[in-house]
Amino acid sequence: MRIAILGVAHLHVDAYVENLRNAGAEIVGVSDWDAERGTTWARDESIPYFASAEELVAEGVDGVVVCSETVHHRALVEIAASAGAAVLCEKPLGVGAEDSEAIVRACRDAGVRLMTAFPTRFSPAARRVERMVREGDLGRVLSFTGTNQSVMPMRERSWFADKTLAGGGAMMDHIVHLADLYNWMVGAEPVEVYAVSNRIVHTEVVTVETSGLVVVTYENGVFATIDCSWNRPLDYPTWGGLAISIVAEAGTVEADLFRQRLVQYGGRRALSWVDFGLDTNQLMIDEFVASIREDRAPAISGEAGLSATRVALAALESAATGLPVQLDRLP
Repeated sequence: MRIAILGVAHLHVDAYVENLRNAGAEIVGVSDWDAERGTTWARDESIPYFASAEELVAEGVDGVVVCSETVHHRALVEIAASAGAAVLCEKPLGVGAEDSEAIVRACRDAGVRLMTAFPTRFSPAARRVERMVREGDLGRVLSFTGTNQSVMPMRERSWFADKTLAGGGAMMDHIVHLADLYNWMVGAEPVEVYAVSNRIVHTEVVTVETSGLVVVTYENGVFATIDCSWNRPLDYPTWGGLAISIVAEAGTVEADLFRQRLVQYGGRRALSWVDFGLDTNQLMIDEFVASIREDRAPAISGEAGLSATRVALAALESAATGLPVQLDRLP
């Protein structure tokens, strides 16, 4: 199994290297538009560096993992699709609707598999909640509430706060994971998005939104909220977290997807939370590699990524206009 890495801007790429190796994949090489960044990263990871994505996929690859800045996703996916390689693309798919739709279309037209990087779908807690909803354990679901908050990404990758490169700020960064979980669990299309945003934290550092509150309404009447922000202090014990709560006719359920952790005092940081248990990134990479080996559709499609990205883009539009945004059904 020959896999290429296209772009090293996204912080998850640092984990994906080990994940790919654990899955038994051969990492053919890495490319990045920033030659200095790319060569340094490739040297640190003992992976061959290629000056361009075209040159790398020409080596013959079964799949690619796209971890560039969001603005470059479309070009890299189109290169991979034209080479017949399966694609795992970081979220959100694109910085706008045109790019996001083009990514799905390019893979569909080329007949290659497209998977969106949503590791939270592989959380045992999320899977258990989804099964409870699907099997009707709680009765008819009425609403979802979710939070996805973190520290400012300046601590990890500052480009997340560059609207040109990322498409937005905290809303583009954090809406999509919860939107995807909701879409998956509700089993219906989102039809309306209303949102507000602000920049009352980190105003001196960035010009994009750093907080947002989103309401998503589904065609079956379920509504869901998303609290997305970069409001955690830079010395917070971990990057952030994700939690959901469901209200249904017969009961409620709450899940904190990152609850399994150790508390460490001292060492490189004064205080930190250390995760243990299942690695959702590993489970996601395992699924991507398995889907290629077994020549089947991956568990999370490109269309799922497009649907979640459309919610984030609609939220940005709503926050800018102060009006709800209606969503057409996906074709």
